[in-house]
Amino acid sequence: MTHTGDVTPTAEAMFAADQASRGLGVELLEHGEGTAALRMTVTPAMVNCHGMVHGGYVFLLADSAFACACNSHGPMTVAAGADITFVAPAHEGDVLVARAEERTRYGRSGLYDVTVLRGDTVIAEFRGRSRSIRGTTSKESG
Repeated sequence: MTHTGDVTPTAEAMFAADQASRGLGVELLEHGEGTAALRMTVTPAMVNCHGMVHGGYVFLLADSAFACACNSHGPMTVAAGADITFVAPAHEGDVLVARAEERTRYGRSGLYDVTVLRGDTVIAEFRGRSRSIRGTTSKESG
């Protein structure tokens, strides 16, 4: 997948300030109203004693996609909670893509699903719950 040119300046600015994700080589591929796609290659430092990517790195990738999607509407938004289900292992050298999609927003809250894939294989399913912060916008926070 390549950069599609539909990444908003707000998403780019927010992601540029995300040192945790960028420091691990995570890339912002796409971003739109309530959606985002990010990519990460599993490095040797991300592999656990079982030879699989540590679940915390998969969670970070999904959480970063969730953050980009839930901040696409303008008010600064944070995670109120999240759950992840690991479906298949990933290994060193695997390229993972997290695709986030808004399910619903209600008041200052939202619900987002993120699928982490290696090609067509589902690695994990993540569900995030968001909460916007009163009186803020993404542009004000960056």
